[in-house]
Amino acid sequence: MKDVTQLTEGWSLRHGEESLEATVPGCVHTDLLTAGVIPDPFLGRNETDVAWVGRRAWTYVRDLGHDSAHERTDLVFDGLDTAAYITLGGRPVGRTRNMHRRYRFDVTGRTGRLEIRFASAYDEAAAVRAVTGERPNVYPEPSQYIRKMACNFGWDWGPTLVTAGIWRPVRLEHWSTARIAHVRPLVTVAEGTGRVEVRLAIERTAQGRGRTLRAEARVAGARAEAELDGDEAVLRLEVPDARLWWPRGYGEQPLYDLRLTLSDEEGGPLDTWHRRIGFRTVELDRSADEHGTGFTLVVNGVRIFARGVNWIPDDAFPSRVTPERYRTRLTRAAEANVDLVRVWGGGIYEDDAFYDACDELGLMVWQDFLFACAAYPEEQPLRGEIEAEARDNVVRLMPHPSLVLWNGNNENLWGFRDWEWEAPLAGDSWGEGYYLGLLPRIVAELDPTRPYTAGSPWSGSWDHHPNDPAHGTHHSWEVWNRQDYAEYRASVPRFVAEFGWQAPPALATLRRALPGERLAPDSPGMLHHQKAEDGNGKLDRGVARHFPLPEDDFDRWHYLTQLVQARAVAAGIEHWRSHWPVCAGTVVWQLNDCWPVTSWAAIDGDGRLKPLYHELRRVYADRLLTLQPGAGGLVLAAVNQSAEPWRTTVTLRRTGADGTTVGEAALDVTADPRAVARIAVPEGLVPDERSAKEFLVADAWEPARPAGAGSGGGAGSGGGLRALHFPVPDKDFAYPCPRFDVTLEPVPGPGDRVDIVVSARTLVRDLLLQPDRLGPAAACDSGPQTLLPGERTRIRVHGCGTLTADAARAALFCVEPA
Repeated sequence: MKDVTQLTEGWSLRHGEESLEATVPGCVHTDLLTAGVIPDPFLGRNETDVAWVGRRAWTYVRDLGHDSAHERTDLVFDGLDTAAYITLGGRPVGRTRNMHRRYRFDVTGRTGRLEIRFASAYDEAAAVRAVTGERPNVYPEPSQYIRKMACNFGWDWGPTLVTAGIWRPVRLEHWSTARIAHVRPLVTVAEGTGRVEVRLAIERTAQGRGRTLRAEARVAGARAEAELDGDEAVLRLEVPDARLWWPRGYGEQPLYDLRLTLSDEEGGPLDTWHRRIGFRTVELDRSADEHGTGFTLVVNGVRIFARGVNWIPDDAFPSRVTPERYRTRLTRAAEANVDLVRVWGGGIYEDDAFYDACDELGLMVWQDFLFACAAYPEEQPLRGEIEAEARDNVVRLMPHPSLVLWNGNNENLWGFRDWEWEAPLAGDSWGEGYYLGLLPRIVAELDPTRPYTAGSPWSGSWDHHPNDPAHGTHHSWEVWNRQDYAEYRASVPRFVAEFGWQAPPALATLRRALPGERLAPDSPGMLHHQKAEDGNGKLDRGVARHFPLPEDDFDRWHYLTQLVQARAVAAGIEHWRSHWPVCAGTVVWQLNDCWPVTSWAAIDGDGRLKPLYHELRRVYADRLLTLQPGAGGLVLAAVNQSAEPWRTTVTLRRTGADGTTVGEAALDVTADPRAVARIAVPEGLVPDERSAKEFLVADAWEPARPAGAGSGGGAGSGGGLRALHFPVPDKDFAYPCPRFDVTLEPVPGPGDRVDIVVSARTLVRDLLLQPDRLGPAAACDSGPQTLLPGERTRIRVHGCGTLTADAARAALFCVEPA
């Protein structure tokens, strides 16, 4: 049987004559940080002070001795970052130049000093560029010339911290006769029967050649065997009445253990392989219709509106991301009613722990191949690396039932058309051959059970503009960059794969990241932790369209920028969901951050929830009530993504700023399963479009939710859903001075939970508790809520320690009159 020795201990990191203890897996930056050689690059402006690290060569060293009776010993790396020259006992072992691949080297009988010498990524990129020639890039860094996490070189939300190191596990594998090289389980379902076609490839030692071996596969009581005279075999298993794996909200996520054993002629086991699989079918409906060209995911025959988020590496140093951290972050996504996570193409193919968590949580995974915002040469040495990388990761990830889509790149097809690339390229390769040729061929060969799309955005062919909202996937960035979020309502794309709005992180996150700094929108640290072009200008313009821009009041600016972020994303999702099935999905940019920064994230770099997170939970819920203005008048839309009909009574109230009811009606509404009901608001209830003193409230009353669950839409003391329509911007509306009472009610049970009870005396618009103002560890269960006079809400808080009503009031913000 194969023996494995993990090589986690005994490493040192050397540069010149200096040497320090190294952690493996890890990276140079984290080792230098642990040793006190560099300051924390996430704090203040330290990022610039450690830029030298990425421009130097580094060497990892340890003594390697092994005594094995096996015929073969392999040195196996799950990840080397990035351009490395490996020697053992002073003799060459091999070279690597790809962070995204696994490597295996035969070191049978060899011992001595193991050295892994990492070149500077800048030097490696320069050497490749000298061979391939220049290619355009959105950023002034050479990410397209090296197969490395592109956002290592900085992004409009990320630091420039160019890493090196043994970033994934390394081990020795001792084996005899043969080993399992790779396994590709093709999992399908037909007429209730689950089918697994296990495609096995093995590697033999010299002594193992010509010997007949045996492979056995087992899953859910089914068993298949095959004899191997060569190096490949196919084993087929059938599971009658297989339970289907479903995305969350559509059913359960049963997983089955698939085990494979390779044995010799006498039945002695040589090697084993084990993964969990799920039975389900996935298709991508790209049919043409009267609206253009669709883009709808179909799982187990059910058409799905995808409620998605974009995922970036969760740390600028990804070796620090543990399985527990993946689980925490992805559980947060599921709790926000997310059912799809797009792994973005400027990052990494995540660890198996990421996909394991998605399998269990019912989160569909859209996986980008790793190309983003640049023209990529198609010549050697990159082309061979890219093919090997794609093959490696398709095989590694394909057992996961959560993986539903392969995507060729992020924004490069769009970039070629719109970002002035074509002229400077002058006919040079730029990646099209990867996205429309190499990658779809690899997916078709290795993983034909899943769909592939050439890019995001992509209209399906060059017959249409790559970012045409009527065809395929669309990225909506005119809003945020140039337009108000109300402009989301100007179109109905077939699938919105990127859109978003920025906001600063939580106050406690800023205080930790910018120690000793007097916080202001333009303070040195705030500006350093704002990486977007004219980011603060766009933030300010976004606020100014709706509110008077605060002067010399950071707390007010912080609240308003976070509120506008939540409102902007909600406006887009509510509009697009109300147009299902023409629009078949939204993928918010972005769920998470990789360091403390002003960004589009819903969860900040310290793991704290922004108000946007709570709005995602509301607007991604199975049932959503929304009021949508349009050319034909104001429409009430009841969005029902559940499997049951939604029958409810919606109360419409035309309401004055002082809380008085000007007009009222009750509408019986029925929304079919997985459908939207759209009803015109009666003319007499629609506030005048210029009215500064009236607005419309729509309430759908549901069974009361448990105390402390948060009212989501801000329905006050009752359970249910609420939608609001204000005809004019907040700065033009005649808001009263908000008045409300605050009391505290301890919550029985373990922990320091307490309900902050807010009772409104006036209209209170977008009441928001910022829990971290009560203590760095404090968190709450709800985001912005609007209360009418006489209504109250409970906000459950934990982690704040001893709390007073005055402290709670100081952490509450709401809209104030201009």
